Amino acid sequence: MPEQLRAARISIISNIMLVITKAVIGLSIYSVSVMSEAIHSGMDLLAALVAFMSIRAATKPADANHPFGHGKIENISGVFQALLIFGAAGWIIYESVAKLHSGEAVHAVGPGLLVMIMSAVVNIFVSRYLYKIAKKTDSIALEADALHLRTDVYTSLGVATGLLLLSLTGLQWLDAVIAIAVSLLILHAAWKLTLHALMPLVDAKLPEGEEQAIRTIIAKHSCDYVSYHRLRTRKAGSERHVDLHLVLPSALPVGEVHSLCHRIDDSIKTAFPKTHLMIHVEPCTDQCDECSHCSG
Repeated sequence: MPEQLRAARISIISNIMLVITKAVIGLSIYSVSVMSEAIHSGMDLLAALVAFMSIRAATKPADANHPFGHGKIENISGVFQALLIFGAAGWIIYESVAKLHSGEAVHAVGPGLLVMIMSAVVNIFVSRYLYKIAKKTDSIALEADALHLRTDVYTSLGVATGLLLLSLTGLQWLDAVIAIAVSLLILHAAWKLTLHALMPLVDAKLPEGEEQAIRTIIAKHSCDYVSYHRLRTRKAGSERHVDLHLVLPSALPVGEVHSLCHRIDDSIKTAFPKTHLMIHVEPCTDQCDECSHCSG
């Protein structure tokens, strides 16, 4: 099983345990902030399931119907996960406002405080592991899952702080206010995730740093070509797609042209694995007697 699938499976297992624990405690002490965290973990669980399925589908090789591969399935997964987070945040705000109006009190603080601390500790370790594997495999779906859990760490600690203040001050409205604050953090994370996952779906170019690195790699072969232009880049899941027009001496043998293209391709793939490079070769039409490429 690929490494990213194993990581997604670990996320599923940890989220199942957290959802059950938070829901049981939240219902037993009637804490909307703890229940908001149960809903948040429920969204994390659904996101982990979506990530697992999308990674499995995205790693399939290209076929007749999908000649460019299935990489964008991961980006679709990321956008879907972001929509789930938006929905969860909206539900939490609705329930929190309702509790502010009803004024019902939290029955006990201790169990809620304990489960929030436990949740934060578990998600610290799991999110770090997921993020490590996401960077290693360049998986947007796994990175989105790691972001969910990292947000869960902050929100769990926020709820724990709110419950502690509630126990010290007796101010019952703190429970609902903390839940609303949690939802605002969730909305912020969802917005960042949406932008990150959506850009490859509209074929946005690679980040400036990556594109500049590709230009630097191409420039290292400048002694073998005249010039290049129309460099285009985009990303689909963990795959990068690059194409360019390469101007070569008109008398250069086909075999040497082929060899040069392979050298450029290998250099780019060494720096950025899973890159698909397309080079359109053009003959140099300038009449330059002083050109070192053509004059020999």
